[in-house]
Amino acid sequence: MQPFSIRDDDDHDRLTSLAVVLPLALAGFVAAAGCWTIFAVAGVHLRDALALGSLEFGLLLAMPMAAGALLSVPAGIAAQKVGARRVMIACLLGLAACMVFLLLVDSFVGYLLVAAGLGLAGGFYSAGLQFVTSHASPRHMGLVLGIFGAGVTGAGFNYYLVPLILQAFSWKGVPLAYLVVLLLVASLLVLLTDDSDSRGDPDVETSAKQLVRRLKSLRVWRQCLYFGVVAGSFFSLALWLPDFISSRFLLTVETGARLALWFVIPGALAQIAGGGLSDRYGARRVVVRSLAACLVALFVLSYPPMTLFIRGIESVIALELALPLFLEGTFIVLLGVALGSAMGGLQRMVVAENRGIAAFAAGMLLFSACLVAFLLPVLFGALIHMVGVGTAMFMIVFLLLAGSLLLFARDNRRSERQALLHKGV
Repeated sequence: MQPFSIRDDDDHDRLTSLAVVLPLALAGFVAAAGCWTIFAVAGVHLRDALALGSLEFGLLLAMPMAAGALLSVPAGIAAQKVGARRVMIACLLGLAACMVFLLLVDSFVGYLLVAAGLGLAGGFYSAGLQFVTSHASPRHMGLVLGIFGAGVTGAGFNYYLVPLILQAFSWKGVPLAYLVVLLLVASLLVLLTDDSDSRGDPDVETSAKQLVRRLKSLRVWRQCLYFGVVAGSFFSLALWLPDFISSRFLLTVETGARLALWFVIPGALAQIAGGGLSDRYGARRVVVRSLAACLVALFVLSYPPMTLFIRGIESVIALELALPLFLEGTFIVLLGVALGSAMGGLQRMVVAENRGIAAFAAGMLLFSACLVAFLLPVLFGALIHMVGVGTAMFMIVFLLLAGSLLLFARDNRRSERQALLHKGV
């Protein structure tokens, strides 16, 4: 029997430590993502209790996204300097404190401040990605990142769990349940991991100008923009779909929220497939095919219900054209899976090319995604109000993703040409 090589020992140690840190990081991100979008479902009850207007309610929904965008980059820098584990624990404890305040506040300003504190979930994502990346081998990078990114399923669980908690207890039972989960995950991180699992570098660059300079390639910035459009579209549709489905098919909001789970959960889990396929076939190929599938689904979903009038010999025949709930749901699931797969491929591409500053790169990815997720719902509402067509949101996302696909394909063709010229020289 041949002895293990040093490389085999290193891979074995990495897999052993990854088997501990990845489930903990995933559980933490599931809980953090649930806190991040807690107002998407529970906020409806606050709107009635506090008599909030449309603008105030929209601000309450958007505040966690905006705060997450602002906190993601500083959290990434802190993770590189003091260690990702410490930042992750701090973010979980900060979210737990937000849940405590949520039990105490009773005014719109108080809820708005708590919503800003929920942006710590974005900081957990930046630090957690650095945490799992440091234990992943390059050949399994996409799969590991996809598994961690699938923690966004926590946002989807809100659609099902929050109404159940509200029915069984009251509004105050929701933050209390999250408080218990957050403290449990933080305790497990403290007990089962050590600072040696994620060492910080006190001498690491902390100047934003220096870190931005390290992302030398303009292509990386465009990749961050593509990820922002794809992930921002996913988050925006996740927030918008419960109301769209319920009004489109005359269902209750709770039923619409449960049906929206078929967009969120498969889309989040598809990041695992997107990352794993990127490891095997290349991220570029996965992203192009995923975006193409998105455009097919969006093309169908963009058509609103229509009535076609046909002038017959003796009368006018009215032909109703509309997708039934089953068929509409099928294309929504396809859209979610394709968006999730594209997110997994883009995430793998950016982090693999900037592994030395993975947390900062993750912060930039999340910043772009949160910025788009903050702006798109406003654009959805404005266009639907102007045009009067409920499917206008799918039209907007179709145009954004079509532009992203064209630019992404052009960048890939340019990179291939440069590689061929380099080989020729």
